[in-house]
This record gives sequence, structure tokens and C-alpha cells, in this order.
Amino acid sequence: MSPAYFDHNATTPLDERVLQAMLPFFRERYGNASSRHEFGRAARKAVDEAREQVADAVGAHPSQVYFVSGGTEANNLLIKGAAARLQPSQVAVSAVEHPSVIKPAQELREHGWKVKKLAVDHDGRIDRDEAANSLREPTGLVSVMLANNETGVIQDVASLAELARDAGALVHTDAVQALGKVPVNFPALNVHAMTVSAHKIYGPKGVGALILDKRLDIKPQITGGEHEKGLRAGTENVPAIVGFGAACALVASHLASNQMQMRERMDQGLHAMGAVLFGNGAERLPNTSYFAFPGIEGETLVMALDRAGYAVASGSACSSGGTDPSPVLLAMQVERELARCAVRVSLGRSNEMSQVESFLQVLQDEIFKLKRLAALAV
Repeated sequence: MSPAYFDHNATTPLDERVLQAMLPFFRERYGNASSRHEFGRAARKAVDEAREQVADAVGAHPSQVYFVSGGTEANNLLIKGAAARLQPSQVAVSAVEHPSVIKPAQELREHGWKVKKLAVDHDGRIDRDEAANSLREPTGLVSVMLANNETGVIQDVASLAELARDAGALVHTDAVQALGKVPVNFPALNVHAMTVSAHKIYGPKGVGALILDKRLDIKPQITGGEHEKGLRAGTENVPAIVGFGAACALVASHLASNQMQMRERMDQGLHAMGAVLFGNGAERLPNTSYFAFPGIEGETLVMALDRAGYAVASGSACSSGGTDPSPVLLAMQVERELARCAVRVSLGRSNEMSQVESFLQVLQDEIFKLKRLAALAV
């Protein structure tokens, strides 16, 4: 049996149609989009078309789309750039944010800001009443992710944005994991800014976008050119931007996939084996199951499954180099020892129900082996 890839929240394979759209811009149409000759004009036209495709995918206007190198840069640009235009006050972020939101928010302390982490319940949802109480303190900026990369839990961003706006704060959402899996509409979310990325939607790595309210003024973090209307200096990565646009053009046609049915079968099988399912009581992405078998280290199980031909994760790909338990699970009041046992399965377009069935059987066998080894070691 060929290896099965169950780690689509970390990254997705490049869609063949996206690759074909990109290829001409590596060789035949290689112009700099800032050049005024024919080669440059062709590149500029391609970038403009991609900007329209990204905007269409999220219900925004092309003028609101700013291309950057990925989700991490977009999050840093928004948080640091918006804070630079505001008087220091409180920046509020959910306790389950991606590190590319948490860390730049914490860095604002050096500039007189106070950082407030909005608590979540056992299923990873932000409590609206608690958030409202936190926002009674003067707050300049709020950032809440639309869907969590580990648990898949979806937040009610529009409701939280209403609270933040009433408090006079700017609102940002990291929608990197949501785009391509559930409908994402920038105006409906009621936010001032939104982050999206290409490599989570079968596009290339190294390109993303920050979607901005036209009235929002933020300070550039990379200077030295007038690219992206002066917000992000640097020669545009035309092939990647074209690929991002092509991937966004395909998003709508793949939302109604069979991933929900596969995830439901996955959850059913995991429950039958005695796994603890995280975020199971909340609305989740249709492709994500995050679970643990008490007493079996997540990393150990991930390696065993890898040897058996299944690529899964023990948490976020951006923090997998560490040995500490997931901060997301700790924020959800999961005990540290259980959090160390966490494993994530995230399905994608190419997965089939037969793979899920085979995975559950292999998982059961691996759990039995690991428990037997643990018993022998006592």
C-alpha cells in the first residue's frame, strides 16, 4: 500500500492545475512586475489577475489584498504595523492562537502594550461574556483565529468582532486554516484585517496575503520599495502569486467534498478504541480530528504510524521541534500528561474512505503493540 498523507493542516500538495498556471512565469514570462516593458507588463497583469482571484475567494475587493511571503509575515505585519499607528493600550489575542500571532503580540510589551490572552473552554471556544469583560479595559487591537490549526475548532469571529468594535478596537483574524475548508467571507466576519496563505489550499509555499479594510492604516515592516502600494517592499514573487490566485480560483469547487463523512468515520473509530477527542463538542473543520490515547506519547505514535505508511502529526508543524505539550491543549485545561499524547489527523482532497478504514485498523494494531511494550517495561 502506498503511503497515506493525513497531514493537510501542515501543508497541502500542489494542485496540478496550479502548477500549470505557474510554469510559464518561471521561464517564458519571467519579467519583473515593476518593469515598464512588455515582459514587466505581462508580469504585472498576472499579479493583478491573481489579486482579483484571491479577493473573489474571500469576498473582498482586489484593492484590499496585499501579497506577502506567507501567513506568518501577514500576522506580524498586521500586529506590529497596526500597533505602530496606535497609542499603547491592551492587545487581546485568544489563548489558542498560532505562534505567529502570540509572539509578535508579546513583543509589543516592549512598546508599552499589555497583552491579554482570551481564555477558552474545554472545547477550545472563546467565551463571549469573558471576552466582553476583558475588553472593558482600553484595547487597541484584537486577534482571534477563525479555525484552529491543531483542533480544527471554529470560532464565532463575527460575534467577537462586534464586541471588539464596540470597545473601539481593531480586529484581525488568522483565517489560514479555514480558507478552502469552510466558506470564508471577509465582510461577513466584520473584521478589519484577515490573513490567508497559499500552501494550505493546494497552492505554493512562500506566499500569502493580508486582507485589509481600506480605511486601515498600518506601518510597513519591510521598507525599501513601493511594492504592494508601499506596504511591503520587495520584488513580487510572480510565479508564487500566480499559483496563489489559481489555488483560490479552485477553492469554491472543493468545499463540498466528502471530508466530513470521512472525519465522522474517523471520530467514530477513534471513540470506539477509547481515544480522547479534543474539541469534540465544538464546531470543527470538516477534515480535522485531534485525539490522544492516555499513556501513549504522541510522538511515539506518530513515528509508529509513519513506519506503517501514514503521515500524521503530533500538533502544529510550526512548533513540532519542541518537546513541551501543546499550548493550545493546555489552554483548553487538558492535563499536561494527556496533552503529550496528542495526535492530529487532517484529511485532504485526495483521501478516500478506504484509507480511513485502513488507518483505523493499523492504528488499533499499533496501539495494542505500544500498550504491550509499556506493560513489559513495567
